Amino acid sequence: MAKYLLIMRGTDESNAAMMADIDELMATTRTFIEETIKAGVLLAAEGLDDPGQGVVVDFSGETPVVTDGPYGETKELFGGFFLLDVASKQEAVEWAKRVPVARGAKIEIRRVPGDDEAPRA
Repeated sequence: MAKYLLIMRGTDESNAAMMADIDELMATTRTFIEETIKAGVLLAAEGLDDPGQGVVVDFSGETPVVTDGPYGETKELFGGFFLLDVASKQEAVEWAKRVPVARGAKIEIRRVPGDDEAPRA
């Protein structure tokens, strides 16, 4: 088994579409979560607050610079995630295809390496 993070990435348009049907989306999301729990693959799932409430700490200069959201040129923002423990990347992909999202949204899938895979100095 391996851990995979399914990162929900939305645009202004997909986020607006999501908010238009929020009750239906929340109901289908609860159903999706129940299915992942029954399958024994869900480790965690969270949605994120509005990007306007966040900050970015930028380390590209001499000292860190903190900028309040929203973030100017950003085209897509992370909206939440599901952390799954599945047998393969393909299984993670199959679960991601079932995540209820608005048209235009994306799901990024990233494997979470185990402790034994961490780079050593």
